[in-house]
Amino acid sequence: MAPQGGTPRLVLLFSGKRKSGKDFVTEALQSRLGADICAILRLSGPLKEQYAQEHGLDFQRLLDASTYKEAYRRDMIRWGEEKRRADPGFFCRKIVEGVSQPVWLVSDTRRVSDIQWFREAYGAAMQTVRVFASEQSRQQRGWVFTPGVDDAESECGLDDFGDFDWVIENHGDEQRLEEQLANLLEFVHSRLSVRLSK
Repeated sequence: MAPQGGTPRLVLLFSGKRKSGKDFVTEALQSRLGADICAILRLSGPLKEQYAQEHGLDFQRLLDASTYKEAYRRDMIRWGEEKRRADPGFFCRKIVEGVSQPVWLVSDTRRVSDIQWFREAYGAAMQTVRVFASEQSRQQRGWVFTPGVDDAESECGLDDFGDFDWVIENHGDEQRLEEQLANLLEFVHSRLSVRLSK
């Protein structure tokens, strides 16, 4: 089944542990590429929206890094797993609807099934990016190990995935991060120029 969206030139699937900086990295890339070229897609968006509707909750408050979201995180994970078991591509299909930009950054890839869906849908246009930060760096950003969350598939589903196309180390060294982002941006531009020149 073909997804209902544009045909992207590049789909970057970002994964990483909580507080590794996935959102920070994807937002930094989008700010350099421009929102007309680059869309950030969040698998958790439709999950949270549907969960909020079914449970009578404030969808906007579930989107931010608040204690409100944390209070529901464990149940939201359980509910999302049930949806995925019934239909592994449910949330993937929802986020690509109507997206027209040539570069897509999926900021919160969490499972092998997510990667498989995008690979089947977009083939060679897809690349995986792992954002890695040490536990110490994550703790400095406010991460605290939470049983039922940090040891669940939503956090650990890609721990043994194997070879990511890109690994970005985000331990707090700004210069090192900039170098890695520059390399990734160079790749994005090469993909855009190759496809534009055809």
